[in-house]
Amino acid sequence: MGYQAVVMVLSGVGIPVLAALNARLGANIGSPAAAALVLFMVAFCATGAVVLMTGTGAFARMAGQPGHLFLGGLFVAFYVLSVTYVAPSFGVGNAVFFVLLGQLISAAVIDHFGLFGARVAEVSPMRLAGIAVMALGVALTQFAGRG
Repeated sequence: MGYQAVVMVLSGVGIPVLAALNARLGANIGSPAAAALVLFMVAFCATGAVVLMTGTGAFARMAGQPGHLFLGGLFVAFYVLSVTYVAPSFGVGNAVFFVLLGQLISAAVIDHFGLFGARVAEVSPMRLAGIAVMALGVALTQFAGRG
């Protein structure tokens, strides 16, 4: 697991930070959509810099890829827009809780069926119990102590 786990934990740390920052920006400027667009422009510049540093050869192979592989961009846009609109009134913690719940469900389905070329990991009763415990843990951290 090693460094990959650390990278993914850091990525997970970034999700609620992204949600809070972009929700605040959207509220401050009165346009969650404009805040999301700015976020994507910053992200475009950052990833563009990484591509320039690591090589642009992959772009030559884009044309031959199945169209559905490009839908990820729509999912990212949906996430950013939805969290930017919802988090100020719903709360960042609540928004991220439901995002995590959706991630647990979709990751299990993707792994179980090996969708999109993912490694197959069947949802056994033990794995389902583990997912349920994870979901319960997330729920407890979000809702415990609220009166």
